[in-house]
Amino acid sequence: MQDKITLITGATSGIGFQTALTLAKMGAQVIVTGRSKPNAEEAVAKIKNVSGNARVDFLLADLTKQAEIRTLVESFRQKYPRLDVLINNAGLVEPERRLTEDGIEAIFSVNTVAPFLLTHLLMDSLKASVSPRVITVTGGNVVPINLDNLQGEKSFLSLNTYSHAKTCMMALMYEFSLREKGVAINVCFPGGASTNMTASIKPEMAPTILKLIWPIFKWITRPDNGKSAAKAARSSIYLAASPEVAGVTSAYYDTNSKLTAWPPAVLDTTTRENLWEIVSRLSGIKQNNALA
Repeated sequence: MQDKITLITGATSGIGFQTALTLAKMGAQVIVTGRSKPNAEEAVAKIKNVSGNARVDFLLADLTKQAEIRTLVESFRQKYPRLDVLINNAGLVEPERRLTEDGIEAIFSVNTVAPFLLTHLLMDSLKASVSPRVITVTGGNVVPINLDNLQGEKSFLSLNTYSHAKTCMMALMYEFSLREKGVAINVCFPGGASTNMTASIKPEMAPTILKLIWPIFKWITRPDNGKSAAKAARSSIYLAASPEVAGVTSAYYDTNSKLTAWPPAVLDTTTRENLWEIVSRLSGIKQNNALA
């Protein structure tokens, strides 16, 4: 990873932070993104101190706001000649349905629309790399894609909506990998970890089955000083850095960095293509990949 330019969303804490830290230790030039300047500055300082790598920086963006995503991309282009690795790591779960300033439900906005838009906008920078890689981190449970309830319009339950948004993201990234040649585009599942997001989850946000085992869930996600997040970051790091997966694309890896089968919900071509059209429209991307 020596001198590889790597951009990681949601990397001021949790799995993203641990991913950034490890890649910095491996010699990569790391750019973390986050919403809070103080948090980003603190994360960068920690990564530099622990890794001994001074080539760590941050770019600010609230991923619920498409204007800020576009500003982030422009800032990146002005500072860096190319992008070798993009890791779409950021995730969001909220207790109630909320529309962003773009009129999109927030969970769907961050977990589905944001990585789709960011990957589109950074494609030229990625193609300037000799061997570009895009890794997108999924989460929750894989569920059937319901095109009539993408934004929780008909039914909303926080963690169910989160799982649905992540499944939609998986389908989009699979479609991306089929459409974009010369860029390795893959998805990985990190497994459970103690993060700021899991700490924010309340029983009323969970489906019935999770409520039944709530004490077990809270025990699994108890604070552990980043230990479980570091373990959950392994699959992202593997896809970003391992020579074994150079050129591999359209693949799905589990928490143990093992190649696994795509779920049926992702492989339904008609649903996937319809989803692509819907999210293209929501994000202002034309079908020829140009900005609308």
